[in-house]
This record gives sequence, structure tokens and C-alpha cells, in this order.
Amino acid sequence: MKLACTIAYCAIISAIITSCNSHKSANSTWQVYGGSKQNTHYSVLKQIDTSNVTNLQVAWEYHTGDSDRMTQIQVNPIVVDGVFYGVSPKLKLLALDAATGDKKWVFDPAANTGKGSAGAGYFSMNVCRGVTYYTDGKDDKRIFYAASSNLYCIDANTGNPITTFGEGGKIDLHNDLGRDVKDLYVATTTPGIIYKDMIIVGDRVDEGAAAAPGHIRAYDVHTGKLRWIFHTIPQPGEPGYETWEDTAAWKHIGGANVWSGFSMDEERGIVFGSTGSASYDFYGGKRLGSLLYANSILALDAATGKLKWHFQTVHHDIWDKDLSSPPVMVTINKEGKKIDAIAQSCKTGFVFVLNRETGESLFPIVETPVPLQSELAGEKPWPTQPIPQLPKPFARQVLTEQDLNNLVPDTSYQDIKKRLASYKTGNMFNPPSKEGTVILPGFDGGGEYGGPSYDAETGILYVNGNEMPWVLTMVDANNTPAKSNETNLQAGNRLYTATCMACHGPQRQGTGNYPTLINVNKKYNKQQFTDLISTGRRMMPAFKQLSDGEKDAIASFILDIKTDQGKKFIPPVKVQDPYWKLPYEATGYNKFLTKEGYPAIAPPWGTLNAINLNTGEYVWKDTLGDYPEFKAKGIHTGTENYGGSAITAGGLLFIAATSDAKFRAYNKRTGQLLWETDLPAGGFATPSVYEVGGKEYVAIACGGGKLRKKSGDSYVVFALGSK
Repeated sequence: MKLACTIAYCAIISAIITSCNSHKSANSTWQVYGGSKQNTHYSVLKQIDTSNVTNLQVAWEYHTGDSDRMTQIQVNPIVVDGVFYGVSPKLKLLALDAATGDKKWVFDPAANTGKGSAGAGYFSMNVCRGVTYYTDGKDDKRIFYAASSNLYCIDANTGNPITTFGEGGKIDLHNDLGRDVKDLYVATTTPGIIYKDMIIVGDRVDEGAAAAPGHIRAYDVHTGKLRWIFHTIPQPGEPGYETWEDTAAWKHIGGANVWSGFSMDEERGIVFGSTGSASYDFYGGKRLGSLLYANSILALDAATGKLKWHFQTVHHDIWDKDLSSPPVMVTINKEGKKIDAIAQSCKTGFVFVLNRETGESLFPIVETPVPLQSELAGEKPWPTQPIPQLPKPFARQVLTEQDLNNLVPDTSYQDIKKRLASYKTGNMFNPPSKEGTVILPGFDGGGEYGGPSYDAETGILYVNGNEMPWVLTMVDANNTPAKSNETNLQAGNRLYTATCMACHGPQRQGTGNYPTLINVNKKYNKQQFTDLISTGRRMMPAFKQLSDGEKDAIASFILDIKTDQGKKFIPPVKVQDPYWKLPYEATGYNKFLTKEGYPAIAPPWGTLNAINLNTGEYVWKDTLGDYPEFKAKGIHTGTENYGGSAITAGGLLFIAATSDAKFRAYNKRTGQLLWETDLPAGGFATPSVYEVGGKEYVAIACGGGKLRKKSGDSYVVFALGSK
């Protein structure tokens, strides 16, 4: 389904000839997450090019040795002075010889805590997407990375903590948020960014009501002292506070967090971050208003944290339409002028292109009326949403009967047709409902955490996208007060509904990317299970706010521990924040699938898109990934994909990302697939391109794990061989 655009291609050739800014984000190594602080995923290396890419062979593979069936590696590794820095599935920091893969050192945060095996379990529960390198240009070389809620400062040469930073080489990210969040989930999955002698960090927080605020913080790289903080949920007297109807919400509501990382215009001293939704994701009755600075692109003075400008991409988000990647630094040729800008891809399938200094859009944006009627008491959807007129969406946003999957047998087709008729559909911004609201491109749809790549020579932005419909169904919450004689079984059932159902479903069957809990008692004993609740795992946050009695009750219910179920429930002493008591809950993250397990929407289910940002027009578009059974019939469907691409001056675009565990290279100018190979597990990460000793390498983390696919534990690195 390739789309060729001759006019757009001619414009690209013109841009190549006239560009005087072609290497602004150029990169001959991969020293920063995303390739550079501009986050372009671009390499100037061209030893590997369109003529010889078919000669790529595995140069080395490093097995971390600590994978299990549920772990992942989503790391975009960095390379500094010939050393390859990555992170294992259980959050061990790795330093390898970048040319051979030989181990130099490994830092184990679990061993550093002195927690023994319990500590090891704790640090196996979360995702890390990369690390940050700092040097003073002399002998001081540091690696910053987060293992769960701790930000570590590690000597890049030895792998030892630098004990003068924070407390013994680390700081607890629960601190410095302006309110007590010690019992709430706070972690960092995506690395921070360096500005002079500071590291600027965001965090991941709970998606539910019991969420910490997502304020942005800058710490001194030497001492770990807080240098500045930007309140993403404004406090009294701060701009944006007036956009929250409840004047006390800032004390209780969380989210609005930069979980996807940062980009930076170092010359101008501007750091850019993009925020997620305010919590709770799907009900806004306790957080009425447009809600700055949730779902916003933020341009901050990197030295002080002061706001320079903002742009909100979704007002009063009740669909979990987080901004899932940081902006990309781009330069636009518009009416004969070069304009430095940022490009932001979104879960909605939109791309916003904004002036880097002012936040002004370079293409028209229309505040468009959207459905307002919500059957959920107390909810007040925002009346309009910003719709960019160019570029056009890179993913479908509405599911109609004409869009249904016709590759399945008629009985299956009739089933999805009947189910669609019972859901709310027809507008991307239909409010959540009890009958079910279609979410498209999907909760993981449009652009995901890998983000786009950008080629300054041509002005092309490359975005990989998902088109998977999901169904969001709300139910009345069980807010019946606990009885004085409540048993563990009764309390466990009630607490499961309030705490676990949104991810694992009302029947514990699992939803979306979340696993089933049926027969989980064959995998975990009571102690292991309650530890899991306390620490979190992958997409599951830690539920430290639950008391020991509540954890025991949930364990008795889910693990079917007969001896504990009849015991009297011991309620918590601490009274729960009333803001966390919601009238509605979601039944889970449910994909809209056929009986055979395919997306209910007709292909493509995953795409790769090349957009000329000078014009807003598409250069080419193709499917990304394959289902083998359809590929055998000559049907290229695309697959769900996570992670991003890397592009090179050699004319190539490298991407893994797909659920079929392939690694691919495309001609970046035409979209032609030039090379593909099988990986030992899915590469749900962004590749890194680097040079050591005059030789070019391409690396990909093979962690698998997502989409209930096989997990892996290795980094695979390719280089040219002789054929």
C-alpha cells in the first residue's frame, strides 16, 4: 500500500541542495539517548549504505543472563569512547567493549542496596529505556540511570557509585515533589538530559487515582542537590493554576508527568518535555478544567526551569492520550525562510510542528467542537480539541463498519460488526461510557515511546505508528463501606475491583498487554505475590499505599488461599485520600479483536511514514511488520510496534519495533525494504548507530516481552561482513 509523492520528492531534492543547516543534529557516535540532545535519531555515518546493507552480519551479541518470561529491554544504548552502556532486564547497568561486546563491568543496584534476593526482585520489576552520560571534559565521567525510584550516579570508568552524589551515590525520586508521596509509585523509565552541570529528569507515576505529581526536576550532577523544579500541576499563584476548577486539586491529583524523556536546544538553553494526562486517566470529575500542564509540550529555560511557552495537545484528557515521546528538533523551510521548530508525534496520530522559540504553530490548527455528552456523573468533557490541518494524521482515528477486518471468516466478521454496533464510535473524542467507547488509534496507538526520526538534509520526519482499536468500558465503582466483620475474601474481591481490574479485567482474564491472573497461584506463593504488589512490575506500578492487611486480602482472593479467605480482614489504620475514591472504574485495557485474535480493523495495523515537514505532505507510506500467515498469501498487514527508528547519511532507516521479531533496513528516500533479519526476541527499542576503530555498527536491544511475546536478554550488534 505504498504511496509515492513525486512533487514532495522534488521538494526534498531542492531542500538537499539549499540546506545550509544539514548537520545541525549530526551524530558520528551515539552518546545521548535518541542519538543527540536534538532527539533526531540521526547518524552521519555512511560506511553502511543502500548498496551494501545486505552484507550486514552479527558482529557480536551480549547475553545479560537475567531475563525471565516477563522481563523486557527497551533500551536505546549509548556509546562513549568505545564503551557501550546498556541496562539489563533486571536493571543492571552494563559497560561493554563496543567493538567486541566483552564485559568491562556491571553495576547491580540490588547488590548495592544490601537487600539480597528481595532487592533483586525489586529491581527486576521496572523498565529502563536508557542512561545519561556526563563529563566535565576532563577526568570526571559519570553515568546517570534510574533503577526504579532511585537515580544513580556511577563512575563511567569503574562502575562504582560516586558516593558524593546524593546519599551514597543515589537520590530517591520520591523526594523533592513538594508533598508526601513516599507510599506512592514514583520511578523513572526514560533517562534524563544534561544541561551544563545539571541533570533534568521526569518520572513515571501511577495511572490511577493514587498518583504522585509529575513535576520536572533538575539536580546538580556533582552533589545531587535540587537546583530547580517546574510544577506540571500548577500551584496557587502560578500560571495555569486557573485552568483547574478545584483550587485544592494540586494537593491531591497526580500525573501530568514527563515519562518519555527530553530534548534540548542547547544553544538557546531550552529544554523540551512532553507530559501525560492527569490522573485518573479515564474519569475527570475530580479534576475539572482544561488542566495545564497535562498533555502539553513544555519549553523551559534549562538553567532555571522557568516556562518559556507551552502548547496543550489535548484538553481535559479522559482517554489516556499521553504525549509518548519528546519533541524532535527540526528546521522548516517556509516561504523562503528557515525556521527552527520542534515536531511532536502523538498517540492520536497527529504531528504538531511548532516554532522552537515561541510555540507558534507552523501549520494551521483548528479548535474543533467534540462530543460533550457524558453519562458519567460529574464529568465535564472539554468542548473543543486542537486539530492540526497539516500534516494529516499518520494513523486512522475513527472506526466505522466500512473499516472492519474483512480478512477473517464471515462468522467472525459478523461478530465484530455486531459488537461495533453496540459501542460508541465515530469520533476520536467520544467520552468514556458504560456501553464501551472505541479508542482509535488506541491506548498504544499512533506514535509510541520510540518517537520519530528526522533527517535535516531532506526535512523528512519518519514516524512508525500503530492502528489498533481498543474498547474502553466504565462501570460503577464499588464504594460500599467495608463491613466490620468483612472477611479477607470479601475484602480481596472488593480491593481487586478497585485496584487491579482496570488492567487485568473483571474476571482476571488479562486485558491488552496485561497478563491473565488465572492460575497465578501456580507461579507465585503468598510472599512472592505480596512482594510483587509492593514493588510493581513492568507496566504495573508499585502499590505501596496498600496496607499489609489489604495486600493479604488481595492475595487470598487472587491466589485462592482457602486458609486465609475466611479470616477477618484487618483494615488499614490510615484514612484514604477522598480524592482517590472515584465513582467509576474501567474494566480493563481491552483490544477490539476478532475471534482469531486479529485487530477488528482492516489492515494496516502498523505503518512507517515519511513526512516532508517543509510542506506537511507525505513522501511515502508503507506497512511495517508482517503476520506470517498473511504474508504467505501476499498480504502485508503491518503489526503493532514499539520503539523507534534510526536514520543514517548512508541513506538508510533501521527499525526493529515490530511484533514479528524482525530487524529491517529501508531506503529512507523511497521506503524500499532492502534488508531484514530475524532477532532472538522482539526489538521493542530504538537502534543505535556508532563507529569504533573506523568501523560502523548498528545495535538493537532484543528484550521481547511486550505483546505477550517471547522475552529475551541480549543486545545484538551488526556490522558489514564479507559475502
